[in-house]
Amino acid sequence: MSRGETWFDEAAGPLVRPYAVTRGRTRGGQADLQMITLVIALQRLTSALSAQLDPEHAQIMSFCQHPKSVAEISAEVHLPLSVVKILIGDLIERRLVTFRSAVTPDLQVLQAVINGIRQL
Repeated sequence: MSRGETWFDEAAGPLVRPYAVTRGRTRGGQADLQMITLVIALQRLTSALSAQLDPEHAQIMSFCQHPKSVAEISAEVHLPLSVVKILIGDLIERRLVTFRSAVTPDLQVLQAVINGIRQL
């Protein structure tokens, strides 16, 4: 390796961070989390609680004082959806947040709406 060469690669930064945030995990314990799943904190984020959490977990707790979708959380914390699902799973296991899966609409109702719109 020459003197001017370095092992640091700026382009690799964003790729390494999610791996570090999840501690190498690629799957979370919560299989029910979808993009539209709503997440809400079960308690306020105090300074004592924040000190016990990783910064990303604390950021999610702070953002979820009102119901937020997994997709909204991902956008807010600037992390990939897969990483956010793992972090939310951690918070669910610690009973700091809860979630409610969004209701999937009935396909027959959707088809009836589409047919009604076409007739207009």
